[in-house]
Amino acid sequence: MKRIALAAAVAALAATPALAQFPDRPVKLVVPWAAGGDTDNIFRPFAPAYQKHLGQPVVIANVGGASGTKGAKEAKDAPPDGYTLYAVHDYIHSTYYAGVADVQYSDFEPVCLIASTASVLTASPKTPWSDWKGMVADAKARPGQITVGATLASTSHFFPALIEKATGMKFKYVSYEGLAPRMNAILGGHIDLTDSNLTQKGKVEAGQLKFIAIATEKRHPQMPSIPTLKELGVNVVYDVNRGLLAPKGTPAPVLAKLESSCAAAAKEPAFAEAMAKQATDVRYMGRAAYATWLKQNDELNRNLAKDLGLLKR
Repeated sequence: MKRIALAAAVAALAATPALAQFPDRPVKLVVPWAAGGDTDNIFRPFAPAYQKHLGQPVVIANVGGASGTKGAKEAKDAPPDGYTLYAVHDYIHSTYYAGVADVQYSDFEPVCLIASTASVLTASPKTPWSDWKGMVADAKARPGQITVGATLASTSHFFPALIEKATGMKFKYVSYEGLAPRMNAILGGHIDLTDSNLTQKGKVEAGQLKFIAIATEKRHPQMPSIPTLKELGVNVVYDVNRGLLAPKGTPAPVLAKLESSCAAAAKEPAFAEAMAKQATDVRYMGRAAYATWLKQNDELNRNLAKDLGLLKR
């Protein structure tokens, strides 16, 4: 037994210098959506704050496709050495349970949660209504005819589906890969509704979009004129939460370095300022808290998929 313990101690000491030097080269951050979307816009300002504390460049790689699954698979299959990270949000749960993806959150190691963004039901300026009451009346008159742009089985699908379930309305879904193409479609009047957020307030003020309702508990201080779904009698509160995951099997010392650097980056004033412009709350959780939260959110999304008739697993 003493020989085994001694051998283990020697092996640990031999491995320590290499791990202690982590990172000694750039770290790739896989964003599973196209440049210009919300996830990309949140992690772009996070990357310089993160690399400041990691001590090496953080290079964003946009790997879009298959409702975010292509990027998830690339990150999952990367060597578990800390040099590939995965920018994730709640879609990792919904796409798995809806049968769109075979990748799930438990295929990774949690690193940290960094941000939370409230969802806003958003309409094209070409719609004949500009408020909730008008939209509901049209939905009742034309069931299944109001079009909603969404990424299949992702948060942009679950959010309006929750509104459908709570109100009895029926929408017609049109699939897009991420926010950027959905916004192009709604700005062009090709769809009636989509899930967006307060980053689009400039377009609303310019008359290019219409905010119908926000899915927060209370009205948002950035645009207090937008009613909440709850005050309209619809018990739906919904946001999109973003964090970092690492490939399964990443060594604990490497995860510890990634976590501590994330904690420091999340406190950077420049990151907070960038998130305020994105109408996003900085919401940091370390590894342990994030692991618990991911498990709870996974169960929540499984139940949502079941309630919405989307559960395939």
